[in-house]
Amino acid sequence: RDALARVLAAVPEDAPLTGVVHAAGVGQAAPLADTPLDQVAAAMAAKTLGAAHLDALLDGHDLDFLVLVSSVAGVWGSAGQSAYAAANAYLDALAENRRSRGLAATSVAWGPWAEVGMASAHRTVFENLERTGLRLLDPATAMAELRRAVVRDEATVTVADVDWEQYHPVFTAARASRLFDAVDTVAGLGARETTGTASELAGRLGGLTEQEQERLLADLVRAEAAVVLGHTSAEGVPVKKAFRDAGFDSLTAVELRKRLAALTGLALPTTLVFDYPNPAALARHLRGELLGTADTGAVPATGPATTDEPIAIIGMSCRFPGGARSADAFWQLVADNTDAISEFPVNRGWDGDALYDPDPDRPGTTYSTQGGFLHDAGEFDAGFFGISPREAVSMDPQQRLLLETTWEAFEHAGIDPAAVHSTPTGTFIGSTYQDYGVAMDDGSAGHAVTGSSPSVLSGRLAYSFGLEGPAVTVDTACSSSLVALHLACQSLRNGESTLALAGGATVMTNPMPFIAFSRQRALARDGRCKAFSEGADGMTLAEGVGILVLERLSDARRNGHEVLAVVRGSAVNQDGASNG
Repeated sequence: RDALARVLAAVPEDAPLTGVVHAAGVGQAAPLADTPLDQVAAAMAAKTLGAAHLDALLDGHDLDFLVLVSSVAGVWGSAGQSAYAAANAYLDALAENRRSRGLAATSVAWGPWAEVGMASAHRTVFENLERTGLRLLDPATAMAELRRAVVRDEATVTVADVDWEQYHPVFTAARASRLFDAVDTVAGLGARETTGTASELAGRLGGLTEQEQERLLADLVRAEAAVVLGHTSAEGVPVKKAFRDAGFDSLTAVELRKRLAALTGLALPTTLVFDYPNPAALARHLRGELLGTADTGAVPATGPATTDEPIAIIGMSCRFPGGARSADAFWQLVADNTDAISEFPVNRGWDGDALYDPDPDRPGTTYSTQGGFLHDAGEFDAGFFGISPREAVSMDPQQRLLLETTWEAFEHAGIDPAAVHSTPTGTFIGSTYQDYGVAMDDGSAGHAVTGSSPSVLSGRLAYSFGLEGPAVTVDTACSSSLVALHLACQSLRNGESTLALAGGATVMTNPMPFIAFSRQRALARDGRCKAFSEGADGMTLAEGVGILVLERLSDARRNGHEVLAVVRGSAVNQDGASNG
């Protein structure tokens, strides 16, 4: 700002300043979640701070024009350029603000320029832009439009060379948008969709079994996806791998959709790859469309059960203290009378010596350093779930363990986890501790919200497995998982869900629960509960994860699922003003 002030002060009085062009800018090409805050600030500063300083220091100058060089990224966004887009949107807003104060300002949101500018300097960038339908502007044409905007005294204007027939499907591939509805060319696009015949492909499917039909269509999808992504064979596109993880973006998603529309003769939506996120799911959809068996969204034939129908537990998985990593292992632990209580974990950074003090009144300490711990809670196969190492580190261990145990619970029930994708399967998770994100550094800030939010404990399961029933996280303290089970049973009985996950997770990522309950003298000094004993002196804190797969009993019998146990009824109440 000081340097700019000196430049403006040096303008001679006999040649006053009458026009300014603010063209500074720094590009950014990375997802916002993966960009450290200092880089976000740097990407925005050149445009925003520069413009703000000009706005303040030009006070008193009688300008004919102030041109702010903005970008279409600020008007309709640009993948991987969130900070850059926000900075350009700021310029547009500043221009409107100056006009409201009676001051000169014209913000021009440019499309990419040929010969000069950020895009033209990088061949791969402008080739990718042209593939989307955003063509490079001829500089002479661009300058003519700039003069026109200034002469017309426009506050904000967008100047871009757009092939709407190519660009609009790309723009709306991930989500529907009416931003361009007023553009005449866009309004007429819907009538020109592919209307080819599907009879030949449907005829080929007619003589095959359902499994063979889906395999043929999955191979077709994988082959076309491989071509779009530049792979030499379909092996590069696994049948159950998410298109996003295989490398698809909004542009390549539209290309795949166009190729499949041409091959099948179907009028496929621009959101196809996002609605059916892997080759297997997309193949099932194509089969339904080609053979006329597509899901119409009607209520399943099973419908809601009677309000008192028993609920079957058909699968389970767990992680409990003492190394119990399955229901069978937990049963063996109990049968062997194993004591699973142990000292504080050594891999969480807890200083047991500093934390321990026999005096319950000493601040910041606990008189008990024993509990039931999951000593391997930090272990997680991130690659198996398609999660990057960086995001995995930012995820609450409770989320990680729930992903693993849910997969195992489906397998225990004899259900292929991929088979529940796009089904009305509910997710009900009980949880109390959500303090993992407190220790995150700025480098993990992009994943902080999803990594430690209570709602994501159930939401991530629904997302990862493609479950479309209710996704609810419950916190009622010690009863959280039981209340989650109650809600899951209700959802099954009233027909919201045809299958349900119910369970909970507790992992203490810091020793604060011990410190707090030590102040209350609520902990057993030896770490052992002694219920109904004269020697009872408190409770013991412990960790664990458990997941149940639930189904209406009638459905479980019809589907041939083994019934492990039956829930015949449940209810929820509160003790009110009790003694605990």
